[in-house]
Amino acid sequence: MSSKSKGSKAERELLHLFWSKGLACLRSAGSGSMKYPGPDLIVGNKLRKIAIECKSTKEKKKYLDKYDVDQLREFCDVFGAEPWFAVRFVKKEWLFLSLEDIEKTENGYVIDVKVAERRGLLIDELIK
Repeated sequence: MSSKSKGSKAERELLHLFWSKGLACLRSAGSGSMKYPGPDLIVGNKLRKIAIECKSTKEKKKYLDKYDVDQLREFCDVFGAEPWFAVRFVKKEWLFLSLEDIEKTENGYVIDVKVAERRGLLIDELIK
């Protein structure tokens, strides 16, 4: 399975999870590959809009391009949504991190599994 299809599968998994929790969720096919900024998922209800960039990894750290973070931030500034990164490490639940919770590196950003477990929110905590 290619990394692109693994990413799509992870996005679809989250889409179904949000709908099962009573929130509307749309998957933005081709996010990151068009000239306009767009998150992987747009989630919300009458009171709240959330834009999510999804990442999954077998490693202990997930590195992010500065471009991914900038695109999410730009979309949310225009759309009026909260920016979040959803990350799933092997055999762990999805964790949601705000932009303030991801660590800046010399070339971009990184989400460390230990930091994610300490600062990240589970889906029920995110949607409260």
